[in-house]
Amino acid sequence: MPTYREFLAQIRSELDEIAPPAAAALADDATFVDVRERDEWDVEHIAGAVHVPRGRLESRIEQAAPDRSAPVVVYCESGSRSAFAARTLKELGYEDVRNLAGGIVEWKRRGLPLEASQGLSPEARRRYSRHLLIPEVGEEGQLRLLESKVLLIGAGGLGSPAALYLAAAGVGTLGIVDADAVDETNLQRQILHDTSRLGTPKVASAADRLRALNPDVQVRPFEERLTSENVDRILEEGWDVIVDGADNFPTRYLVNDASVWHRIPVVHGSIFRFEGQVTVFAPREGPCYRCLFPSPPPPELAPSCAEGGVLGVLPGIIGSLQASEALKLALGIGDPLVGRLLLFDALSATFTEVALRRDPACPVCGDAPSITEYIDYVEFCEGVRT
Repeated sequence: MPTYREFLAQIRSELDEIAPPAAAALADDATFVDVRERDEWDVEHIAGAVHVPRGRLESRIEQAAPDRSAPVVVYCESGSRSAFAARTLKELGYEDVRNLAGGIVEWKRRGLPLEASQGLSPEARRRYSRHLLIPEVGEEGQLRLLESKVLLIGAGGLGSPAALYLAAAGVGTLGIVDADAVDETNLQRQILHDTSRLGTPKVASAADRLRALNPDVQVRPFEERLTSENVDRILEEGWDVIVDGADNFPTRYLVNDASVWHRIPVVHGSIFRFEGQVTVFAPREGPCYRCLFPSPPPPELAPSCAEGGVLGVLPGIIGSLQASEALKLALGIGDPLVGRLLLFDALSATFTEVALRRDPACPVCGDAPSITEYIDYVEFCEGVRT
């Protein structure tokens, strides 16, 4: 039975080891994988490295290094644990795996670049522990969420579930644009608000609820109707994603045009009676709202929820889907609904997906745009049309 030292020596003899200067020369081409524990990583690590603890190497390495033919440099404190990790990667089919000779200790001794982790606090790790268990999120993703900024258009039926789930997920800054006050007719579906908040501005009611849910979240309220006069001012605050929960055509077109010109992706949702739909309009990646509807329909063909009603739970379903898409966009994971319209029928409990394509003749995002300034469609009732 070989001793640990003999076993380690045997493994090292079977591996390609690379000295820190040579490894640094590969920084632009290789994936550096740190297999130490979290507390070691937090102190300092090689700049640009990814953290995959040795105990979770098999389950997480595919997300960190999906190309098994690309070079991978594995390291730990001194090169011992990483030697075992490198052998595991070879067994998993990675073709170009090298163990960093001397580990991070030797790297540091050579004066090569290191960085400290901006890790989560112990309290944050407890709060977001279920996110940290997901390889596609993890601590790096959670930190990204805490740095993200999402703007919600409307704090009503769609904005309510979207805001609650985004706040719970730890999105660092939530902006909310809404000029209305809480009304008794809202409470059947707008779960951000309650009876005690009747008559309160929706943005104030929403801000109180979200701050109580998650103190990590900064809420930026805009108690104003979105118009061509203020849209640039609001969007210039640097939002990563817009969640459009508007209930009227003028706002939808304004949000669309502004998002194209500011290059901000929009998670669009709409509801009516028992039906809802969700899609993502990503500038320069897929179609925009005007690719589907170049101009608003006549008002008589645009019935409102006040006129036709809406099943109270429906905005919860659609708004939650919007929150899911917003989180995917913020994290840079998954396959967002770009170029795809997801339709939901609550009566039959069915989803239908429709392919959408960018229109080269679109008046806003097309090859030769004809609309280059904001348009206020004043002929539509404000805050009523759906």
